[in-house]
Amino acid sequence: MRFTKDNRQQVLDGNEGFTADTYFEGRNYRESRTYTISGGNLIVKVSGKTSWADSHYSSEYIYGADDEETKRFLRKYRDELDLYE
Repeated sequence: MRFTKDNRQQVLDGNEGFTADTYFEGRNYRESRTYTISGGNLIVKVSGKTSWADSHYSSEYIYGADDEETKRFLRKYRDELDLYE
């Protein structure tokens, strides 16, 4: 399946509630992300820590407008999603 704009929206709409977690740890840096499909959007919660004091951070982004991030997510989890092919 090609993830055209219409196909991406159809997959997001059909997989309401799907959740995936990722974790990255490098030198002096770590980050965890929780991806959730909700309301036809890809919601990403990001939290992490750097080596600086008081460097914990947490934020939430909605990636409805970022087509490239959505495509990467759908390609990575295509085997776990209902693609309606």
